[in-house]
Amino acid sequence: MRIGIDVGGTKIEALALDADGVACARRRVPTPRGDYPATLAAIAALVGELETAAGPAASVGIAMPGALSPASGVIKNANSTWLIGKPFDRDLAAVLARPVRLANDANCFALSEATDGAGTGAEVVFGVILGTGVGGGIVVGGRPLGGRNAVAGEWGHNPLPWPTPGETPGPPCYCGRNGCIETFLSGPGLAADHEAATGAARSPGAIAAAAEAGDAAAATTLARYGHRLSRALAHVINILDPEIIVLGGGLSNIARLYDTVPRSWSQFVFSDKVETRLVCNMHGDSSGVRGAAWLWPEHP
Repeated sequence: MRIGIDVGGTKIEALALDADGVACARRRVPTPRGDYPATLAAIAALVGELETAAGPAASVGIAMPGALSPASGVIKNANSTWLIGKPFDRDLAAVLARPVRLANDANCFALSEATDGAGTGAEVVFGVILGTGVGGGIVVGGRPLGGRNAVAGEWGHNPLPWPTPGETPGPPCYCGRNGCIETFLSGPGLAADHEAATGAARSPGAIAAAAEAGDAAAATTLARYGHRLSRALAHVINILDPEIIVLGGGLSNIARLYDTVPRSWSQFVFSDKVETRLVCNMHGDSSGVRGAAWLWPEHP
């Protein structure tokens, strides 16, 4: 049995999978925000509950915001800021009395979809998170690619490629730069773009629903969004050339993207034909926790 833990900003979810990837037990608790010792204790309690419900676990994998720095051995780039600077892997191993494996939550999303989801069977999978932020994960040969600096897949903090005059210098990003892909393609970015164009404040879901109902202004906003997404993903294809790109996060539910984006990205990809497929995720909100469990493959 494998246990996966997804440490989010508002909740910690735990899932036990059997050898066939079938969920045996699941638990969820609020995240003790700002409290590192309580976060460790909450994870230990969840593992104990799952083992009581489903039997002893052979492994524990953790999906988390940010990454374990290869240089310092502590957490960096986490929006759950109380984890930053902590030896999270070593502290968890001590609390759980076993080795653990950690990976960025976007990498876990990509691993889940590559293992038994929408990207099953593909050699190279790029998993995209389009939500409150924008992230990405890369899986090659069934294994997540962390990279030498533990930032592989962090396309959200590259600049939006082939910008139009109205897109420069771009909105400010929390990373300190302007015009990052995240500022355009996140949920808040989509909502801000629509409000700037129309004066109407709407949520991303409301914009998508209005477009489907025939609202011309909302449809125009989604057209801008889709064109920006096509440029951003063309950049990924030019570098990584994945077989499949899997969308996750709340904005992955905008159905028209799966038609408009591939039709548009061909003009930016450096190839005579683009065979890469763009698909929606299969496991939804469970992909992160499932991918954490799959950090321990059957044959390491």
